[in-house]
Amino acid sequence: MLADPIGTLARPADSTRVLVPSGVLGLGFDREALARGVALAPDIIAIDGGSTDSGPCYLGTATSKYSQAVVAGEWQELLEARHAAGVPLVIGSAGTCGTDHQVDALLEITRDWAERRGVAVRVATIRTQQDAPTLIAAHRRGAVHPLSTNAGVKAGERDGERDETLADTLAACTHIVALAGAEAFIEALQGDADVVIAGRATDTALIAALPLMRMGLTGPSAGAGTDAGAAAGAAWHAAKIAECGALCSTRPSSGVILVDIDARGFSVQPLARGACCTPFTVSAHMLYENADPHVLVEPGGRLDVSGAHYEALDERSVRVTGSRWRSDPRYTLKLEGARALGHQCSSLVLVREPRYVQRIGEWCALLEARIRTDIERHLDVPADAVTLELRRIGVDAALGALEFETGSPVEVGILLIVTASDADTALDVARLANPSLLHLPLPDDDAMPSFAFPWSPAESVRGVLYGFCLDHVVEVEHPTALLRIAAVTVGSPAGEIA
Repeated sequence: MLADPIGTLARPADSTRVLVPSGVLGLGFDREALARGVALAPDIIAIDGGSTDSGPCYLGTATSKYSQAVVAGEWQELLEARHAAGVPLVIGSAGTCGTDHQVDALLEITRDWAERRGVAVRVATIRTQQDAPTLIAAHRRGAVHPLSTNAGVKAGERDGERDETLADTLAACTHIVALAGAEAFIEALQGDADVVIAGRATDTALIAALPLMRMGLTGPSAGAGTDAGAAAGAAWHAAKIAECGALCSTRPSSGVILVDIDARGFSVQPLARGACCTPFTVSAHMLYENADPHVLVEPGGRLDVSGAHYEALDERSVRVTGSRWRSDPRYTLKLEGARALGHQCSSLVLVREPRYVQRIGEWCALLEARIRTDIERHLDVPADAVTLELRRIGVDAALGALEFETGSPVEVGILLIVTASDADTALDVARLANPSLLHLPLPDDDAMPSFAFPWSPAESVRGVLYGFCLDHVVEVEHPTALLRIAAVTVGSPAGEIA
């Protein structure tokens, strides 16, 4: 049985200890492990609050993908942990998308908790939501660039993109956010914040901030010089490894990890019983959500781990050295924007007739052709103004044409997704398709088949379809130029202080 030497590692005297409860607020964490982490005297508790993993709807609507009851409950637990430890609690990308609305929502939960507990809490907020006119002006003066620019492509252009095309895209966004870097968190922490609630931020910035601040590695020259580059590299590499909590361990769902960061490197250990960090699990996390396993791009520079060395300190902990931070001459913030692309309605029909299951590809092609013909015949809508998708649930719904496995399904669910410019047209097309979904025969089948709708009405109105529409960065004069940082004391006594 694995020994459980949790918390026995020697901690360098000049290190910063960061406790990460989970990969994201709302995902859950091991309560016993969290309590153990608090007892190990961290210098800060840091947790991410968002992601683009589940698509653009959340940014488009300024909503959260996670249960609000779960988020509120976990955040209050973390406020209790912060209160017990007497250290700052920081969160980035509040409420999945990091809009101002989501920052306000978490601030209100904090206010309610502080008032019930009868304690005063200094809360710093970092608002990263952007307005289109400001970014359009920045674009026209050449400060907005495609995220990946080929040689010879002018600022504001990519694949033939005209200046006004990007301006129109910015104006059409329902919400735009900029991803804050570590400097925004450092500014908030320098104001003696007990809690920092940030809008959209890079996953690593909130973890790297305090060690960078303590080592004096802030500003555009943070990575200048051999020693500074190595120290900043340790902070950023530790932040990348810790960003998703225990995902860098053998028990990813356990959540809680502890990282000790110093000027020479960092060590990482999971705090749940039975969880281990190994050189493999730690080094592998550089591949997670990252195009280059050796380079991580952040606002103001990039982390280079090509020379990193991973050493097992014991059965469950790893020490990493040799990472480097390289500052960029320009400081840029990545932009994320979402806009409405249309309205959707869907229908699901279940097919069990063996001859139709075996010929489902042929039947789907026939079905789509029939629906398009009916649109042109019965609706005052051009067929090309409506997008039809047929997902074959049980055959290739996930990968579509890329599916490489075949079998003999007993039944197939056909999911029709209709996208149109307005809600009425999307619903009308779905209703128009209803008889064909239920009874359309194959050309050589004399009998009329009957399939099954799993619910009534068969049509499900999905509402507005959103899409990500920005893949750009904006160049700024200083790291917090487009961000709004403020502070307030909540609880008792309460009042504006900054």
